[in-house]
Amino acid sequence: MTELKQEFWTRIKDARAGMLGIKGQGRLVAMSPQIDDRLPGDIWFITAKGTDLARGVEAGAQAAQLVIADEGAGLYADIDGSLAMSHDPKVLEEVWNFAADAWFENGKDDPDVRLLRFTPGSAEISVTSTSGVKFLYEITKATLTGAEPDVGAQGAVVF
Repeated sequence: MTELKQEFWTRIKDARAGMLGIKGQGRLVAMSPQIDDRLPGDIWFITAKGTDLARGVEAGAQAAQLVIADEGAGLYADIDGSLAMSHDPKVLEEVWNFAADAWFENGKDDPDVRLLRFTPGSAEISVTSTSGVKFLYEITKATLTGAEPDVGAQGAVVF
């Protein structure tokens, strides 16, 4: 499953959105995952002061869930981990983007900006072909030869 874990880290860089929530709150919200290559192993999110996620981790790290279903990245994952507030300005600088800029009047210096760090613990992951042509080829080949199509991989991963 080491290959699947590596494939996860490669593909999540292309994932545009996921659903993130604190366990026990019963609600996941759409968030845009960000990766800082200098700090492998964590997934970063930018949110605002006063959101359920920001309030939920004010007192410390909480058990959390991240769900990714991104056809473009060919990544589908249900990830359990922990969510915590971060005050690292270097990470904020690295993960800041034009989309985040649109939400905050004073950009990354806005006093309402909150940086969240999600640290994966375990996950069920599926990776699929990101090419419709390759998928069609594999299905056609399998139909003609009776072989199983190579359309990706799935499995449980511990980070």
